[in-house]
Amino acid sequence: MENPTPYCGTAPLPAEFWTRWNWDPLLLLAIAAALFLSLRLPPPSRKPAIAFTGIWAILYISPFCAIGSALFSARSVHHLVLILIAAPLLARAAAMLPKRGSLASWTVLQALVLWFWHAPPAYDLALSNSAAFWLMQLSILLTATGFWHALARSELPGRIIALFATMMQMSLLGALLAFARSALYRPHWLTTQPWGLSPLDDQQLAGILMWIPGGTLYLAAALFYAWHMLAEQQDDGPAYVSLGERV
Repeated sequence: MENPTPYCGTAPLPAEFWTRWNWDPLLLLAIAAALFLSLRLPPPSRKPAIAFTGIWAILYISPFCAIGSALFSARSVHHLVLILIAAPLLARAAAMLPKRGSLASWTVLQALVLWFWHAPPAYDLALSNSAAFWLMQLSILLTATGFWHALARSELPGRIIALFATMMQMSLLGALLAFARSALYRPHWLTTQPWGLSPLDDQQLAGILMWIPGGTLYLAAALFYAWHMLAEQQDDGPAYVSLGERV
């Protein structure tokens, strides 16, 4: 059944922001179960699993959950944390699992899911229906986790290409939001003004956050792997030349 109130509650005012904690019993039970399971994992997976559980609690129990009902820019930060922090931690915790699917397929799937949930009708649904909200959160998290899990098990050239591709699609989405001439997301048309932002200002800020910090992190990772690949080639170079001289 559709619920017009967002899962994280109605949009808070700045003065009441820090009072808006989410004590959903099912959420608390899920986090407690995740912590219990994390503590039972072998040491290489235990720490990232515990860290992931902590991030999950911050995103959905703390007032950070509620501010996403007021500001689209806060929701964008929420999604960036899911994609760039929570998902790599979860992928690290699941490092012992075999690779499922190619890096290319996860790269495409992650992009499709991200763009789908940033389409205004899909986003409107997610903020008016709790089931759709969790479908948005879990699909973004799981596709990003699949991407990072596949990335860690792929050859360096493939990693670089996937990271550049992801950087480009996220930067493009952010740029489209930043340069849009009108506010696209109806749930935030009347919720941003108490925070000193118009709906369009809020949307443009969200786009800039996705475009610059989000895209830059993928670019930095791609450049790191590119440097690592060049360093490996330089290490192999003298042996190759020496062999050629002998021939």
